[in-house]
Amino acid sequence: MATLIGMVILALVLPTWAGITYVGLVRARRENAGLPGPPRPRRTAAKKAAWIAVLAYVLGGALHLYGFSYLVFLQPEDACWFKAGRMVVPDSSGGLPVSLVCAGEEIVPPWLNPGLAVLAVTAVGATVAAIVLRVRRR
Repeated sequence: MATLIGMVILALVLPTWAGITYVGLVRARRENAGLPGPPRPRRTAAKKAAWIAVLAYVLGGALHLYGFSYLVFLQPEDACWFKAGRMVVPDSSGGLPVSLVCAGEEIVPPWLNPGLAVLAVTAVGATVAAIVLRVRRR
């Protein structure tokens, strides 16, 4: 356990601390030298929409991978055994919509497919909005 905590400290805490220290030193040097801060990029509506689209795509991909953890891969009866506690071959399974039916019972959580739909609509809508806003700005 001590080794795991040490590895977490080395892998996460120390680089974070070093980065924060570096940023603090750079800011202190700028303030002492009287240099102006770097110009901030303008946050346009197109950029905001693009960031929302990227976030929706990433979250949708992660949710879909989580849904794939319910599906059958090598041993079909193992999926029902691990997820439902029954050693039976699944009645059906599918990747989109994510579904695994064991002995007439749906194993995949009921919130997964509506969540995928909401994230997909958000991602596509934000992508279209970002493109339209960018073209309109020119």
